[in-house]
Amino acid sequence: MAALNVEFSDAELEDLRAAAQEHGMTLKAFVRASTTDAIAHQRMLKEAGAEFQRIFADPELAAAIEAAGIDDGPMAHTAGRVA
Repeated sequence: MAALNVEFSDAELEDLRAAAQEHGMTLKAFVRASTTDAIAHQRMLKEAGAEFQRIFADPELAAAIEAAGIDDGPMAHTAGRVA
């Protein structure tokens, strides 16, 4: 795998070093772990979004919501008001 060079300002590097030190890690290990965590998080969000769409596209769910008399539309009488 090819190396990726990323440039950070001195302030950003100091922040990263401090965060790495707080976690008892080297800067390189901290950046790798953080990147891996961020990628995993994005994948989970994508999968959750797809599952959400799949569930709410289910016609049986739509029928059940309608049968229960649930109106999930916007509440016009409270539009613009703050609780």
